[in-house]
Amino acid sequence: MKLTYIFPALLLSVGIFGAGYFIGNMHKIGKEYDRYVQVKGLSEREVPADLAVWPMHVSLTGNNLTTLKAEIEEQNREVQDFFRSLGFSEEELSKGNTNINDLQADPYNRNAQNNPFRYIAKSEFTLRTKEVSKVQNALTASLELMSKGILLGSQNSWRPVEYIFTGLNDIKPAMIEEATKNAREVAEKFARDSQAQVGDIKTARQGLFTISDRDQNTPQIKQIRVVSTIDFHLEGG
Repeated sequence: MKLTYIFPALLLSVGIFGAGYFIGNMHKIGKEYDRYVQVKGLSEREVPADLAVWPMHVSLTGNNLTTLKAEIEEQNREVQDFFRSLGFSEEELSKGNTNINDLQADPYNRNAQNNPFRYIAKSEFTLRTKEVSKVQNALTASLELMSKGILLGSQNSWRPVEYIFTGLNDIKPAMIEEATKNAREVAEKFARDSQAQVGDIKTARQGLFTISDRDQNTPQIKQIRVVSTIDFHLEGG
C-alpha cells in the first residue's frame, strides 16, 4: 500500500473508532438517565367545615284560606325571631317562597274528599352561615318551636344540614409539598433496596383533591386527601 493511502486509512479508522465510542457512551448515559422509579405520595388532613347550609320549611293545614294565611305569616315571624334570638342575622336566614296547595283541586288525589283539611301551606327558609357551631345548637333548640305549635322540617330529612369546607385553596400548596415529601421517602426506601440513590424529579402528576365526611356521625369534620404520582431519577447502583 502506498504511503499516500495509509494516512487517510488511519484517519478513517480513528474516526470509526471515535464514533463507535461516542455512540456507545451516549447509549450508556441515556440508559442511566432513563433509570427512574415511580411512586405515589399521600397527604391527608382533617379540617372543620367552615360553612353550613340548612334548608328548612314550616307547614300548616287548614280549610279557610284567610285564616291559614294569617297563621302561616305568624309562624314565619316566630321562626325568624327564633333564629335571631340564637344570634343569626337577617342575611344568614333567608325567606323563600310560601306555597298553598288545594288538595281538592288535585285530580290525582282520590282521597282528597276524605281529608279533614283542604289546604296545605308551606313556607321555605334557608340558613346559610359560617358559624357552624351555632347551627349545631340551633338544631337542638329547634324543638322549642314545637311548644308553640310550629313544626320545623328539613328539606333533606336524611341530612338536615349540609356542611362545606371552602378553604381548600389555602391548604393546597402545603398538602402538595407533603405528598411530594412522602413520595420521596418511599422512593428513597426503594433506592436503598436497589443500592441506588434518588435524584431529581423526572415527572410529577398531581392527583385530584377529595373532600369527604370523616364519618356519618360527624359530617361537620371533613377529610381532605390527595395522592400525587411522581417519577424520580435513580443514580448509581
